[in-house]
Amino acid sequence: MTGIQTIIIALETTKGFLENVLSDFTDADMLVRPVPAANHAAWQIGNVIVGDSFIVSAEIPTAKFPELPAGFMDLHGGKGTGKDTDPGFLTKAGYLKLFADTRNATIAAVKELKDSDLDRPSSESMKWAGPTLAHVLLTTANHTLMHAGQFSVIRRKLGKPVLF
Repeated sequence: MTGIQTIIIALETTKGFLENVLSDFTDADMLVRPVPAANHAAWQIGNVIVGDSFIVSAEIPTAKFPELPAGFMDLHGGKGTGKDTDPGFLTKAGYLKLFADTRNATIAAVKELKDSDLDRPSSESMKWAGPTLAHVLLTTANHTLMHAGQFSVIRRKLGKPVLF
């Protein structure tokens, strides 16, 4: 197995994990905060979408991501909005479609790389994620997993079955 194949597996696996954790959420569930001031699932999945687009584009400028709805980046970037409703929040189906399209674009961009590209130093703006492109791409997968883990707390609050 190559390094590229390993990164693609990480991106695909974390995509599936996120989708599974949200599988029985309703649109209303997407706006439930586990505790005051914590982000709800709608904001979190939006942040994952923004993360893929922002992080990967910084390192692979030829990556072709779907266009985000107007105001999406502002609403889902940073550390959260503190709002429970906003005209910019999507339905669960809308988020899952945009997430799948965005993650598929990330995977397509990675498939265009060679294993030797993974050793390339990360750009200055992405040094926080690690010193190489491989680090940055794995950070993209880990960002998804971090948020999917936070959905588990929301699941508990909603009384949904424990998945793991």
